[in-house]
Amino acid sequence: MSAIDTEKYTVIPIGITRDGAFTLQPADPALFAMNPAAMPEVVDNGTRVHWPESAVTRELTVTDAAGATRSLGTVDVAFPILHGPFGEDGTVQGLLELSGLPYVGSGVLASALGMDKHFAKTVLQAAGVAVAPWVRVTADSWRDDSELWREKARALGLPLFVKPARAGSSVGVSKVAEWSGLDAALDIAFAEDSAALIETAIVGREIEVGVISGRDGGPPRVSLAGEVIVTGRDFYDYAAKYLDDSAAFLVCPTELSDAELLELQFLAARAFEAIGGSGLARVDFFFTGSQFIVNELNTMPGFTPISMFPKCWQASGMSYADLIDELIQLGLETVR
Repeated sequence: MSAIDTEKYTVIPIGITRDGAFTLQPADPALFAMNPAAMPEVVDNGTRVHWPESAVTRELTVTDAAGATRSLGTVDVAFPILHGPFGEDGTVQGLLELSGLPYVGSGVLASALGMDKHFAKTVLQAAGVAVAPWVRVTADSWRDDSELWREKARALGLPLFVKPARAGSSVGVSKVAEWSGLDAALDIAFAEDSAALIETAIVGREIEVGVISGRDGGPPRVSLAGEVIVTGRDFYDYAAKYLDDSAAFLVCPTELSDAELLELQFLAARAFEAIGGSGLARVDFFFTGSQFIVNELNTMPGFTPISMFPKCWQASGMSYADLIDELIQLGLETVR
């Protein structure tokens, strides 16, 4: 909100409360600043934003706390800057498509694929992109025959990572260094989702690139590479990303040879195309020194000014404001 060109765009900030109410929020970026001591939250102010009555119109309306309804005008494009379930998993994207509103980012299928780590890995593997070995286990199957899944996990070896199949920002992720920790790790993952991944831990550098769609049918564009260097924690978890700024730091551009960077960019574009991505994504890799292995693909990556996605594009010559403008234009042009 603070970087967008307000001479070119009129912004209508719509916030979603914990109860799922769509509310009209003040266009004040300071209200949503990242503060580890008091993370921002959408407060229910009594307003209710209403989506278009049909796909014939793109008019949004809002009912205020007193019950009066007014028009918010005709919307050209929605920018769903949302993480996790009900944000980047295809559900909001489906709502926007049903409403007939153009939007920034991947469509329903690509969003759902990117969100589900198991199916994303399956698609990437089929496209010839290396991923870490894994097994998918549901809460029901773990409860019914935990010994079977312990055997499958043992075949992967230690250390392991246990992750919810569908969650964002490393929520519910645990590193398992001893077999005695597997049960607790799965409990944490199942608290976020009904399915979890047990995955081989890859030793290597954590390298990330930003991807945006090409113009006029051109190939995806891939940024310079950034690197996550974790200093104060076992891995790049939620706290390291949002709460503890001393736990990790981001370097962009990072040091790679020209050949390594070209290979990385090729694989990132291939992964993006494999899931049918559009608009934008951040592709996260482990680099072992000889191989790039995709960790995950985020179809709506972190978008704070210090997040890796905008940092890598800034290093590639595109300012934060220009990046937002480019993504909006891509959203307007994308044919679903």
